[in-house]
Amino acid sequence: MIKKIKMKKTLVIIMAVYSAAVFGQKVSDYKYVSIPQKFETFKGDTFGLEAFLAKGLAAKNYTVLPAHIDQWPAEAKDNSCNIVNAEVINDKSLFTNKVIVQFKDCNKKVIFESKGRSDIKEFETGYPDALKDALLKVASSNPVEMLPAVQKKVSDQVASVSEPVAQSTSVAPTAGNFSNGKTDVQKIQIDASQFILAKSGSSVPFAVFKNSSKKDVFIVKLADGNSTVGYFENGSIVIDIPQSDGRYTKEVFTGK
Repeated sequence: MIKKIKMKKTLVIIMAVYSAAVFGQKVSDYKYVSIPQKFETFKGDTFGLEAFLAKGLAAKNYTVLPAHIDQWPAEAKDNSCNIVNAEVINDKSLFTNKVIVQFKDCNKKVIFESKGRSDIKEFETGYPDALKDALLKVASSNPVEMLPAVQKKVSDQVASVSEPVAQSTSVAPTAGNFSNGKTDVQKIQIDASQFILAKSGSSVPFAVFKNSSKKDVFIVKLADGNSTVGYFENGSIVIDIPQSDGRYTKEVFTGK
């Protein structure tokens, strides 16, 4: 019992130390930007803000992706986490044209937003002027190394069958496909320090695992943006899922 408590405390400390460093990401880390064809918060005319945003980001060395995915470069098409999604939100007040430029990662988590305003009353010139003000706070692109393509097909692998053991042991899983009985996922190794669990047919990770300082214990970022811990146990992948009451439930993904 004491050993389990110490283990839990160790995991909590690991998560606290590494969360910010592991998951922190800046807009300038990206090369590719996706801009929607129309900004949703503008009910009617968007006053050419889509083109204005594309021009402003291109001037900061970002590559703005075309509307059709089949025209995207391979490193953007094959892994959505190489793309940051930009949006302009109408933040207008009674006498001032105001906008918010918002950037989201592949998990739909806001990683940066910048507000801009203009005292020009006319919408046609006031909104672009407000957007120009907001873009002043956006750093120029200084991209990090691209993530590799997400594997869409994984060859079937048979998990080795072992005799039951009395105690849980840290054994790395050998299977590529896993299930918790409700959700089927596949394990995709990104590099030596991280892997993802992706739902079948989706390029958006269900969970991202990054190495901690303890062998076979990982810092996990879930699709909803929450951070927790995960680990290997008897060839399965285990995630401690945070609950609203502050407790954690054990979610076990076994090889298929």
